[in-house]
Amino acid sequence: MTAMNLDYKSLSIPERIQLVGEIWDSIAEETPVPNLLSLEESAELHRRLVDHVTDLSTGIPWETVRANFSRFHHRRKPGSWRNNLDH
Repeated sequence: MTAMNLDYKSLSIPERIQLVGEIWDSIAEETPVPNLLSLEESAELHRRLVDHVTDLSTGIPWETVRANFSRFHHRRKPGSWRNNLDH
């Protein structure tokens, strides 16, 4: 790695945000990303998104999601997260 003489602090905040975005994008372009979803799972997520966009009442309020997550997180045993993925 070579030292770079970039005085990022002299950049405006929007310029720094743009720089970070460009660095992030370059990392993403160089990093292989495995396809974690099957075609069926991807199709199901797309179907659910279309359903939600068509009828916004199909969503779950953030407070409900957070409460459910908290209940799940507090009751699980350490190391047992894999066992709960199918539930």
